[in-house]
Amino acid sequence: MEVRSIYKYARISPFKVREVTREIQGLPVSAALDLLAFTPKKASFLIGKTLKSAIANAENNANLKPDGLVVKEAIVGEGPTLKRMMARARGSGSTILKRTSHIRIVLSDEIPIETRETKKAKREQGKKTKKQTTGEASQSPTTAAEKKPRTKTAAAKAKK
Repeated sequence: MEVRSIYKYARISPFKVREVTREIQGLPVSAALDLLAFTPKKASFLIGKTLKSAIANAENNANLKPDGLVVKEAIVGEGPTLKRMMARARGSGSTILKRTSHIRIVLSDEIPIETRETKKAKREQGKKTKKQTTGEASQSPTTAAEKKPRTKTAAAKAKK
């Protein structure tokens, strides 16, 4: 089941928030909260609020336990931009763009949580299957007649 939470009109540039959301995608909820707690950026505080809200939604509305939840998506959209003027030299003015963003976090319990042990087991399994396939290929006999020349000049030399 999927649970989501949206923080609208956050007063921070989407570019700055996306930098942090990329880090938490695919992580278990506990690991994502730990990562956000030790990231020294304003965006991490705002994303942490949204993530905690999504966890509360999962517990209260969907009766899910936060232990088995994974951050499926952490998407940042662009909100409306506030345009302000600032006085400049010689009576001119320039615009200041105060950007806002919409932070959306989707949690899911359907994605299996990968721990270090499961990742290590997968790597070892992959190495074993790779060794088996390369070991069988090296045992097959090949002769010079079976090999084809690679270039035209090599084929011409072979005919002479």
